[in-house]
Amino acid sequence: MSPAPARHPYAVREVLAVLGVLVVVLMLLAPYYGPHRDEMYFVTAGHHLAWGYPDQPSFTPLLARLADTLAPSNLVVLRVPSVLAVTGVVLLSVQAAWLLGAARAGQVLTAVTVAFSAVVIGSGHMLSTATFDLLSWTAVLVVVAQALVDDRPRLWLLAGAVAGIGLNNKHAVAFCLLGVLVGVALVRETRPVLRTRWPWLGGLVALALWAPNLVWQAQHDWPVFAFSADIAEEYGGLGGRIDLLVEALIMFSPVIGAVWVLGLVRLLRRSDWAAARPLAVAFLVVLLVFLVTGGKGYYLAGLVPPLVAAGCTDLAARWSTRAVTLTGAVLVASAAVAYPAVLPVLPASTFADSGWVDIADVQLDAIGWPEYTDQVRAVVDALPADQRQHAVLFTGNYGEAGAMRWYDVGLPTYSGHNGYRNWGPPPDDALPVVVVLQVPPEDWFTGCELKDRLRNDAGADNEEVGAGIWVCDGPRGSWSQAWEGLQHYDA
Repeated sequence: MSPAPARHPYAVREVLAVLGVLVVVLMLLAPYYGPHRDEMYFVTAGHHLAWGYPDQPSFTPLLARLADTLAPSNLVVLRVPSVLAVTGVVLLSVQAAWLLGAARAGQVLTAVTVAFSAVVIGSGHMLSTATFDLLSWTAVLVVVAQALVDDRPRLWLLAGAVAGIGLNNKHAVAFCLLGVLVGVALVRETRPVLRTRWPWLGGLVALALWAPNLVWQAQHDWPVFAFSADIAEEYGGLGGRIDLLVEALIMFSPVIGAVWVLGLVRLLRRSDWAAARPLAVAFLVVLLVFLVTGGKGYYLAGLVPPLVAAGCTDLAARWSTRAVTLTGAVLVASAAVAYPAVLPVLPASTFADSGWVDIADVQLDAIGWPEYTDQVRAVVDALPADQRQHAVLFTGNYGEAGAMRWYDVGLPTYSGHNGYRNWGPPPDDALPVVVVLQVPPEDWFTGCELKDRLRNDAGADNEEVGAGIWVCDGPRGSWSQAWEGLQHYDA
């Protein structure tokens, strides 16, 4: 194996300055547009703590519970963990660059490129399983790289602990571990590591930390497979595979895509980077897996920051300081073009009526909730006092149900969607029921009268628009009898 690259001092002040700008921007934007439907769901899930839920493990709901306990229904506090997570991604990326021999310019270019890439800064804006998945994948790869490059085998235990925590956020971390294992096995210079006990002990640490969630999955008939099949059906086929490749290339920005592809190639070719080469192989292995099984491009996001670090390190070593500075400006500008799609930098009505929605529509689901809940609250308040004492709300999806709690509509809220299915049914004497559904509720409820339909002032065409608000006498049969038919999974 060729000698490891020479190490340069850390660019501490410059990297901290980059992180300072990132944190200030994210904290200023944190109150806008409003809570995302997933965030409100995570808060409710956190108040029903379990080792797992049908659609994700427990880590993100636990963070949501802690934030909501500290400051109930406070959007800024809820989003602080995501801000911290993306700062961690930036620091880990700089560490990867340092391991590859980056001097000050390479480290700063890495920090700027990763911090202000569209997917990273967008991930820092809202509490999401994807945000902590990005952090956990990047952390596993960088810790493994340090273990290999510096010949510090005990770091495999740390990698296992990070992976175990990550597996309690999203199961997809298992693909990261698969990629690392295959990468280490296929690279001649790193293959002997697998004859030691340390990688396998790290794997056992990860498995031990993941075990409670696996037990929960087994006890609930493995809903993870139902969700995986749903995603594969939606994103499989030739069109889905092309979309995956395109999204992977552009999610940081198209120009940054060229940088990390360069990093991938250089990791595969440079002899002095052989010890870190498994990171490049891991990316290719996981990409192949998702192309075969079906997946979304952002699933690969956590594999990319080390590749960005490699690309920035290679460029900075060959170019002048002026050229590196200009490159950093171009890379940030290329990502900033997409900011309106991932950050609330435009008025909600402007965003909702723009082409940015076609790039990424995730922010649509953070618009309109105050209006929706006010409309439902008006229907609830119009109920006679004797009915309101025993009435409940039933919604068609977890976003609506979470919003009723976040904005305190005043009635106990139930839904059969995903995790909510395990938090019902209501008591059999919980009548009447205010129902929020996109379709007429007569198949499930009796005596229904339409009172209103959801709409928002910004003109955002999200999936709540047009849902009816009905007042119904009750479910067909008792709640306990009807509950099974009201349940559904939706990835």
